[in-house]
Amino acid sequence: MSSIWNNRITVSLFGESHGSAIGVVMDNLPSGEYIDEVALRKFMARRTSQNKKISTARQEADIPHIISGLYNGRTTGTPLCAIIENADVHSADYSSLSKLARPGHADYTGAMRYRGFNDARGGGHFSGRLTAPFVFAGAVCSQILERRGIYTGAHILSIHNVSEARFSPLGIPREQLLAIKEKKFPVVNDAKGKEMLECINNARLAKDSVGGVVECIALGVPAGIGSPIFDGLENTIAQLMFGIPAVKGIEFGAGFDCTTLMGSENNDEFYVNGEGHVVTKTNNHGGILGGISSGMPIICNVAFKPTPSIAKPQDTVDYSALRNERINIKGRHDPCIVPRAVPCVEAAMNVAILSHMLDYPNF
Repeated sequence: MSSIWNNRITVSLFGESHGSAIGVVMDNLPSGEYIDEVALRKFMARRTSQNKKISTARQEADIPHIISGLYNGRTTGTPLCAIIENADVHSADYSSLSKLARPGHADYTGAMRYRGFNDARGGGHFSGRLTAPFVFAGAVCSQILERRGIYTGAHILSIHNVSEARFSPLGIPREQLLAIKEKKFPVVNDAKGKEMLECINNARLAKDSVGGVVECIALGVPAGIGSPIFDGLENTIAQLMFGIPAVKGIEFGAGFDCTTLMGSENNDEFYVNGEGHVVTKTNNHGGILGGISSGMPIICNVAFKPTPSIAKPQDTVDYSALRNERINIKGRHDPCIVPRAVPCVEAAMNVAILSHMLDYPNF
């Protein structure tokens, strides 16, 4: 089943956008790990709609109901299952779209794959709504990692044509990373954040949408995590990132920019620092060499397309009648999903790193 990810840790997502509930089952987590449910809900709250000018009017509490795998606040080692109710659904908004392929959506491809039996309301199982239980999984993994001194965090690097400065590839203070998580709009430079907010609101007023890039960093990952060739750390991170709807690209370290460099410029020279650790002078490799962590910060940029649901009339087809049509999409949609995608990106990074850390001696 495509909704089950199994790589040491198993993450299984279930439900549809307008079904009664969505949820996740996690297996192979280490037992005895304390899970702070207040901190878990706080992590998840960052994914919810908070500003009607830049996100959907759909309001879901996203409170996870843990029904197994946790006892007296600690993981039992058996499957951890959480269910999140869908309370604010407007299924009638999709009643006229059952056979119309919304441009940019998986309506047509999903109908072809599942012979028309898939639930198309709100995108069904293809919806970004399914990132809520995925963020739950990432929040659980985050607590387990932080107990070992590994911290992940992300910020909005760009929205449309507005960008802020990247994280230092050599790392940032942990306190700065944690401070970004406290912001309603997760950027480093608040002035640039205001420009991004204006850009999103302008798209909303124009009945359009915009995309952007999220930059994610992981601090404290030891060297030696990951394996060549098909079980590399980059492979795992990329696979999970592409499980987030609307992701269209990922790059590590210098990424595509390294194609403009000479080898002498791109290579990261090694040295032993004052604490006796092997590090590199630069970090164009983004903390991963040969699919294995180098001990430097792991950095990646994740590209998100503009929200496909826009209020402008668009050309499409009725794929049942094979007839050209014109579509006007109703419903409640984000003019930009990037701000709410930040904890989703962190969640993917957390699950990926923990899955490989389970191979690490004395984890």
